[in-house]
Amino acid sequence: MKKGIFIWLLISSLAFSQTEDEKQLRAIYDAVLTNGKSYDWLNYLSNQIGGRLSGSVEAQQAVEYTKGQLDSLGLDRVWLQPVMVPKWVRGTPEFAYFETKPGLTTNIPITALGGSVATPDIGIKASIVEVQGIEDLEKLGRANIEGKIVFYNRPMDPTQISTFKAYSGCVDQRYSGAAEAGKYGALGVIVRSMNLRQDDFPHTGSMSYGDTPVQDRIPAAAISTNGAELLSTTLALNPEIKFYFKQSCKQLPDVESYNVIGEIKGSEYPNEIMIVGGHLDSWDLGDGAHDDGAGCVQSMEVLRLLKETGYRPKRTIRVVLFMNEENGLRGGREYAKIAKQKNERHVFALESDAGGFTPRGFSFDCSDEDFEQILGWKKLFEPYLIHMFLKGGSGADIDPLKDEGIVLAGLRPDSQRYFDHHHAENDTFEHVNQRELELGAATMASLVYLMDKYGTTSIKKVKG
Repeated sequence: MKKGIFIWLLISSLAFSQTEDEKQLRAIYDAVLTNGKSYDWLNYLSNQIGGRLSGSVEAQQAVEYTKGQLDSLGLDRVWLQPVMVPKWVRGTPEFAYFETKPGLTTNIPITALGGSVATPDIGIKASIVEVQGIEDLEKLGRANIEGKIVFYNRPMDPTQISTFKAYSGCVDQRYSGAAEAGKYGALGVIVRSMNLRQDDFPHTGSMSYGDTPVQDRIPAAAISTNGAELLSTTLALNPEIKFYFKQSCKQLPDVESYNVIGEIKGSEYPNEIMIVGGHLDSWDLGDGAHDDGAGCVQSMEVLRLLKETGYRPKRTIRVVLFMNEENGLRGGREYAKIAKQKNERHVFALESDAGGFTPRGFSFDCSDEDFEQILGWKKLFEPYLIHMFLKGGSGADIDPLKDEGIVLAGLRPDSQRYFDHHHAENDTFEHVNQRELELGAATMASLVYLMDKYGTTSIKKVKG
């Protein structure tokens, strides 16, 4: 009889817990869809401040604005964490054309890659050699490259359903293309934009010269996908064409900036820290609405939603708006460094840095035991059409926190339109749908709630 009562109590307890979780998730989604704040915050970041390149006036304005908004939420603590960041400036607009015969030119849309050096004041004009990737340089050899401009024209693979896989399959030519081409005597590089769509928007992004001496660095620019197709077709018809480009970007000394941090102190385990965040900096071409204004305002919204729905977290929950993800990752590294110095124990971190599109699920970097627990929550998300729970990456800013026991996660929205806007002039507020943005915030808040309520397997082992 006692055994039967115990089983009945256990079943009743589980049923009550499930109902309680369903109610909390419903309250979160209802709150964001009827009284959300993320869209208004993003409107201000995008349209009143604009592109927020690290070290810029706009980046500092974004720091001040978001801190003010977090202060207004009545959190237990809000502060700025200093971090030194690189200051790269674009200068005057870039200009490029190809010349099929003397005096007959066609203008082409380009943009300097972040971190590139400038061309000479008069620009660079030279023959051009097209390659499909860095590996082609060795095949061509110095004799076919020296004194020319290298044109990297490997497109993103359209057969990849995951556009992030397509991106990772060709981004090395943007990041390392100039350093590698310079070894063969190239005068500069032009890189096909990381974009699956055919359009006239060149996409910038970070690049590195590695250990190349400053005096040996060559300028690098991205060309739009339409421009790349036109240039490639023209080269096939006339290999003797000349390419000209001019850019005046420069690297200035590092300057001080800040990570913006706010927290709700845990009611039971205040020394166990969970964070949710995005990166506050963006490239300067658009206003950084999708990359990553959306992730920042969604992360701010998570803490607001927990407070609005009356949930009192067991663990300390922080929002961290990281500075300098785009061209240095200084904010993420500094946060992890300070956390280690203070012996802080982080148990969970969630990042949103894939755009403000319709949420599909999450990816997790965690143990098999933690992933099994997370999969047990999948049914709670099904009414909101969240179905994708994958083991894999999380986010660049939270990766420095990686340690045994911590669960890292990344929000995974629908990715099919993301690279239409990524690092380009059309990454603007008008391309963000309010409902999609808010659904993403609610989805993040729901996961944070569940992770806080039930903990991770590593926490349970320590306490067990």
